[in-house]
Amino acid sequence: MAHHLELDRVTIAREGRQLLTLTTSIGPGEVVTVMGPSGSGKSTLLAFVAGLLDPAFTAAGRVLLDGRDVTPLPAESRRIGLLFQDPLLFPHLSVASNLLFGVGRDVPDRRDRVREALADAGLQDFGSRDPGTLSGGQKARVALLRVLLSEPHALLLDEPFSKLDTALRNEIRSFVLERVRAAGLPTLLVTHDPGDAAAAGGPIIHISS
Repeated sequence: MAHHLELDRVTIAREGRQLLTLTTSIGPGEVVTVMGPSGSGKSTLLAFVAGLLDPAFTAAGRVLLDGRDVTPLPAESRRIGLLFQDPLLFPHLSVASNLLFGVGRDVPDRRDRVREALADAGLQDFGSRDPGTLSGGQKARVALLRVLLSEPHALLLDEPFSKLDTALRNEIRSFVLERVRAAGLPTLLVTHDPGDAAAAGGPIIHISS
């Protein structure tokens, strides 16, 4: 199924001061980039779309996924994946167990899916590894695989490349964007790096602080 994500007159405010207002539509496999300085509300926008808005902020507008208004739904019911700056892997679980966490418990071939995902990422021998022994690039790959294994209908990227050095940043950015497009996921990327926006190749929305 081809998925669409739409933000309808979304407004984010804090203590009565409006941070941003945004209306956009994102098609299957399309990446829309939101750029702006720190404090402009980029990450807060993603939190609202994901259903994780901090109570310190107020928001109005609607989040529509495949034409359905998901704004009233809790985060776990929205089918919207979120990838952060940090991989946020569970340190007490192996790499494979981290990935199993992303697969629905009612999926009959859960372990096969994890093995296939690791092989696709060139990490076929890493399932039993402790996440703490992985390189930054390997952790970034595993974090993305875990999100994709949860079978989201849309994806949010919160500056996921910002802590990587230049060479690794280009590599992981390509890895992420290739899989976003292959999965046909409408994706919203927030960043302050023009290189991210250029690689995403979609519309760019600039917001100010």
